[in-house]
Amino acid sequence: MEDSETDVVRKGPLTDIRLIELGQLIAGPFCGQLMADMGADVIKVEPPGQGDPMREWGRGDYPLWWSVCARNKRCVTANLRLPEGQELVRKLIRQADMVLENFRPGTLERWGLSYEELSKDNPGLIMIRVSGYGQTGPNSKRAGYAAIGEAMGGMRYLCGEPDRQPSRTGLSMGDSLAATFACNGALAALHHRDKTGEGQVIDASIFESVLNVMEATIPEYTVSKYIRERSGATLPNVAPSNIYDCKDGSFLIAANQDTVFQRLCAAMGQPELADDERFKTHTARGQRMQELDGLISEWTMTKTIAEVDQLMQDAGVPAGGIYRAPEMLEDPHFEARDAIIDMPTDEWPNLKMQNVFPKMSKTQGEVRWPGVRTLGVHNQSVYSELLDLSDEELADLQKKSII
Repeated sequence: MEDSETDVVRKGPLTDIRLIELGQLIAGPFCGQLMADMGADVIKVEPPGQGDPMREWGRGDYPLWWSVCARNKRCVTANLRLPEGQELVRKLIRQADMVLENFRPGTLERWGLSYEELSKDNPGLIMIRVSGYGQTGPNSKRAGYAAIGEAMGGMRYLCGEPDRQPSRTGLSMGDSLAATFACNGALAALHHRDKTGEGQVIDASIFESVLNVMEATIPEYTVSKYIRERSGATLPNVAPSNIYDCKDGSFLIAANQDTVFQRLCAAMGQPELADDERFKTHTARGQRMQELDGLISEWTMTKTIAEVDQLMQDAGVPAGGIYRAPEMLEDPHFEARDAIIDMPTDEWPNLKMQNVFPKMSKTQGEVRWPGVRTLGVHNQSVYSELLDLSDEELADLQKKSII
């Protein structure tokens, strides 16, 4: 994609916002992606010569994660370890609403880019800081990846089968949660700035982001000394809500509410189960989860997934398939919702990816372009537009490895 193609008009609720993204990998850049999806002018700063390691991440034959996490962003290079590079970024930040980073706490301060310094020239600046442990506390200077934050925040202990070591979710949930909370905080800070003109710092740690989705685990322990344990594919005392085998695969049925369970029993041709004292109430079903799951499995194994699915639809029972990418691409509901979009590139004419979310009735954002592979592709447009640098000055900066 040529640089000129990024001149597409931005759409969304944040088209008047500029964010300078200094982070790398997932926790910071996913926050930047959320902002860019909503129309913000996100300028991603990468180290010259190497770029964000995310450029090489992904699975399959080619690293394609970059096409998602760097979409809608203008990508420039600047060497933040050199004074000249630091000064370039400082000048960009003077013209920005937000700056985003996910380095180890103290790194920006060593580079002379602390909030105290940056806000002198830009008092309305919002600095978004994403880290493993937060900017304060005894662990703040420790290296922290999502896996550590997920473990410390309590998620890892609850993932997996009860007779095995804790597992992980298969996705970088800690990073994504931290990025989402960081974005939420930044948008709240924008509202505050609109009222007062004041900027501020958003301190989003991975471990606290995980902690904040841990439901009632803390109060349950403080009141009852109850510690939740791993329960595999089910939630303790919530039944029926499980994956059941059919003739041609697995299918998920969630009918744990009393009235929904009654509809499930009718669909199974066994309405008497709803009045059976063993399963009549939520508490009773939870206590006999395995017994109930066995009865449902006996029924589902006599039918195909399509047959069970239709019966559940007709009965108004929540149910659905266990989707992978192929099933998502074939599902008409995904198509009707534009949940997945075509975003072809020169290299990948059939490239598809998830769409901007959530949907907004008045100011919907959009994917304007996927992450661009060429390192520093927007150096000329950004530095000439915002800093008024000439081609000769840019060439000199590149020669000195500043950009």
